[in-house]
Amino acid sequence: MRANLGNVEEVRMASRVGANLPAVGGFNQAVILDAIRRAPEGISRVELAARTGLSAQTVTNVSRRLLAGGVVREAGTVVAGVGKPRTLLQLCPDGRFAVGVHLDPSVVSIVLLDLAGELLDHRVLDVDPASTAQHTLDEIAIETRAIIGAGRVLCERMLGVGIATPGPLLEESGTVLNPPLLPQWERIPVRDLLSDRVELPVLLEKDVTAAAVAEQWVADGNRENFAFVYYGTGIGFGLVLQNEVIRGASGNAGDIGGFAVGHTDASGRSRPFGESVSPTAVVPRALAAGIRLATPAQRTGGFHLLDEFTALVHAAESGEPQASVIVDQVIADLANSLVPVANLLDVDRFVFGGPFWAPLAGRALERLPRAFAQSPYLVGAHDVVFEESAVAADVAAIGAACLVLDHALSPRPARMLLAHRVTV
Repeated sequence: MRANLGNVEEVRMASRVGANLPAVGGFNQAVILDAIRRAPEGISRVELAARTGLSAQTVTNVSRRLLAGGVVREAGTVVAGVGKPRTLLQLCPDGRFAVGVHLDPSVVSIVLLDLAGELLDHRVLDVDPASTAQHTLDEIAIETRAIIGAGRVLCERMLGVGIATPGPLLEESGTVLNPPLLPQWERIPVRDLLSDRVELPVLLEKDVTAAAVAEQWVADGNRENFAFVYYGTGIGFGLVLQNEVIRGASGNAGDIGGFAVGHTDASGRSRPFGESVSPTAVVPRALAAGIRLATPAQRTGGFHLLDEFTALVHAAESGEPQASVIVDQVIADLANSLVPVANLLDVDRFVFGGPFWAPLAGRALERLPRAFAQSPYLVGAHDVVFEESAVAADVAAIGAACLVLDHALSPRPARMLLAHRVTV
């Protein structure tokens, strides 16, 4: 399966120009790699110079290094007017690799990507909520080494591991603080602990942000401003504005669980959005209402939250009245939450994904646009698109791996600063 990482419109290249300064060679290399990545049929050195704004000599020097390092390859020639044919450069897919890990309170997913974004392996580990963080990290490390070994990947070609976890995070230290659905993970320095275990560089990212990164990598030219609605064990938003992923001051942007949705509980307290729509709250509400989602034997035998949530949606689609009320209220609350996000950020697209989205997708995408458009609080001058994620596999795990690739391939002026904090 290919993630179509090169399918990005030409105009996005306009702002990615290099600088002919000796001190920014790494940035220039990223500029050239990014241009080659976005030209899957190949691109000549002359075209690279024109597209990146770099001198012909800089392009030649960088291209030589990339060829020697096995990151790009020569892919034939093309005749363009008079003069000798131009040699095309292409990304070499097996030149580098990255692993992505997604730690969800219900499950751990691990993927292996090559430099072109090809999904080479995808594995899932069950998570026991009672397990310590150290034990789970041991399991992740064992499976990560196995997935690399099974792919026959040379260690020297591994760029690193990206791990996506629920927030909040301490970005500087790579620490998971106190994720509400992972009580065993309070103040765990995930980045360093996993790096020690797998002996590779590790990047830590919030799961909703990683999902937005994955979507941006596979996106076509219509996704410059969008919110990724991540529907997992909990819920959150990943944000992309003007083609840039928004992380916030501490890397914790996108936490919407505390939004008030207008409902009140028995004590008269406004119900937070997370309590209204998260599967961890919706499934107990359904069980309390007497909706049968699993037999006791199934539940004792490991009938997981995802299975119960799926059963609830199926019951609603089958016409079970109480199930329909609960599921449709989730969709209505979801629509209400999108309105202030659209008003505040002026996004023109909502993309939905995450491990719990698939069961809800058909019913939700049928009802969401109408409920959103009918909101009296909507202030908008353009249409808003609602669609599923283009990433077929676990989007947060794919995004975690893409973060590692993105750091190697995508130029950012911030890399020109000596204090830039990412060191993969």
